[in-house]
Amino acid sequence: MKEHVLFLFQQHPQLAVVLSLCISIIVAVLGLVPSVFVTAANLLFFGFWKGTLISFAGEVIGAAVAYVLYRLGFKKRSQKGLERFPKVARLLKAQGWEAFSLILALRLLPFVPSGLVTFAAAVGTVSPLVFLIASSLGKIPALLLEAYTVYEVVQAGWLGSIILAAIAAVLLFRLLRVRRKDQS
Repeated sequence: MKEHVLFLFQQHPQLAVVLSLCISIIVAVLGLVPSVFVTAANLLFFGFWKGTLISFAGEVIGAAVAYVLYRLGFKKRSQKGLERFPKVARLLKAQGWEAFSLILALRLLPFVPSGLVTFAAAVGTVSPLVFLIASSLGKIPALLLEAYTVYEVVQAGWLGSIILAAIAAVLLFRLLRVRRKDQS
């Protein structure tokens, strides 16, 4: 996927920033598609810092667009379905500082899907301003970590290999833990 986005940037360099932002918005609205391929393409095409900044802008704009669309289309129908996720369900009724803290904390956790946080905030009682500020602040460290990891992996450095192995080990551990809970 990264290769397709990078090819698109190379074919239309004058539109690369706009294309990146549009792809990020689509990824955010879809909710469950990881944005790492957009970050990788941005880093390769624009360089580390500019690519990271464009990725951040895309994630913030994408989260805002997804929040508005989810709020318009799903608010009434989906609140009950989210109650199956206790950590995210608290966000449904949260307001003010509690909502801000929950969104910030959930954005910092690497294994909580970004789309799920956006969706819960949108169908709950969280105000758009609280969501936008908390979401944006929470995305900064997560995106910097993602950008650095992607950069190291793409550069195929030894640190990139260690990071990739660590991520794989953590994901495997989480998967085994979830399966063990399901069997209990």
